[in-house]
Amino acid sequence: MHRRTFLAASAAVAVAPAVACAETGWTPRASMSWPTQEIYCAALDGEITVAGGLVRSATGGLHINDRTAVYDARADRWSEGPRLPQPRHHPMLAAAAGRVWAFGGYDRRDGGEWTAMTDVWAIDRGVWAQVGQMPERLCETVGLSLDGQVHLITGRSPKGEANGQWNDQGDVATHLVFDAAANRWDKARPAPMARNSAAGAVLGGKLFVAGGRTVDGGGTGRLDRYDPAEDRWDTLAPIPASPATGKQVGGGLAMAEAGGRLVAFGGEWFDRPGGGVFAETWIYEPTRDAWAAGPAMRTPRHGLAAASVDGVFYAIAGGEVVSGGKASELVEALSL
Repeated sequence: MHRRTFLAASAAVAVAPAVACAETGWTPRASMSWPTQEIYCAALDGEITVAGGLVRSATGGLHINDRTAVYDARADRWSEGPRLPQPRHHPMLAAAAGRVWAFGGYDRRDGGEWTAMTDVWAIDRGVWAQVGQMPERLCETVGLSLDGQVHLITGRSPKGEANGQWNDQGDVATHLVFDAAANRWDKARPAPMARNSAAGAVLGGKLFVAGGRTVDGGGTGRLDRYDPAEDRWDTLAPIPASPATGKQVGGGLAMAEAGGRLVAFGGEWFDRPGGGVFAETWIYEPTRDAWAAGPAMRTPRHGLAAASVDGVFYAIAGGEVVSGGKASELVEALSL
């Protein structure tokens, strides 16, 4: 969600024929009680937790949220959770060691509303509690949980001492690893490409990072796979460009895993005079290293949260227009 022009990147891609998906495609579920975008979520014990985010205020400015929403996927019901200790947009949420965690994100400080923070919070006895600090500032990252560890991969960090405006941040390939039980940080091999606003999922004991964008290059469909046992990255078939727009699906998308497949959807592109939001859904088959077109989203969104529960994919909230003009409260589900 940024106010600048992106140029679409083009690449040769592996594309499989359209797969046979559920006839109904994406279906509506209970909406959140408030609209929000620039969010992530964590799934734990059948519940999906969303916290923070951005919404355009009545005066035209950006309101940074401190609210938490909890979705019971089996009951299709939302409830309000504990407030964050401070408002945040882009706080990275993850579930590990039986708890829901929030890492960093941006706050409004004297320097501006894109001040990268390092707070680490966890829900403890029904409230968010401060449990530590990240070793460095990292926002618009990908957070993936595996074997009690949370991997934070790629994103944006301050380029120098200035930290408050969007342009103060630069794209990075950083790969931090948080041991949730020990409350300890380590580093792993950086991602092959520095970018922000990518999406990720865990499949077969490996971490997948898809899409994203760079300030200079625009969206990328790149798919990278990390093997934690060998501390090695491999690059796989990228997400195809949008057939409807010709633009490269990349920044602000969401992704989740179920049934041995990755499903990526949404995102935005920037162009003159403004850009747009992607409706496409893409399904990755790891045995063929190929993407196939899935059912289009009912409500295209970017800066949304994604999770899977009991084999069902959920697209939660997000922005319905490019940048920050219209945050959504909608939730839609897809069964394959």
